Amino acid sequence: QVQLVESGGGLVQAGGSLRLSCAASGRTFSSTGMGWFRQAPGKEREPVATITWSGDTTSYVDSVKGRFTVSRDNAKNTVYLQMNSLKPEDTAVYYCAASKYAWGSMNPSAYDYWGQGTQVTVSS
Repeated sequence: QVQLVESGGGLVQAGGSLRLSCAASGRTFSSTGMGWFRQAPGKEREPVATITWSGDTTSYVDSVKGRFTVSRDNAKNTVYLQMNSLKPEDTAVYYCAASKYAWGSMNPSAYDYWGQGTQVTVSS
């Protein structure tokens, strides 16, 4: 079993920044790839960013490249999503997920544990 708890969401004006955190427990976090996904009202869940077990390889969906940065601290069992230059279209519930593998993936089926989500709202 893996428990994932996200935090750091909130309301921010367009152009602002937020940092999301995802605290993990229950599995050897340092050997697990991680991902961030988001779901806006009326839309399907979409990938945002992924990171390998070591943190040396990351990937991003095109819409957030250059604005978001995913990182991890294996000593703290925590993965982060730094979000800068936020736009109203970034408004969504953000979820972190633990991969079945040592690497992350843009495919949700690669993940077997999900957090409860944290709301991010960007006002114009």
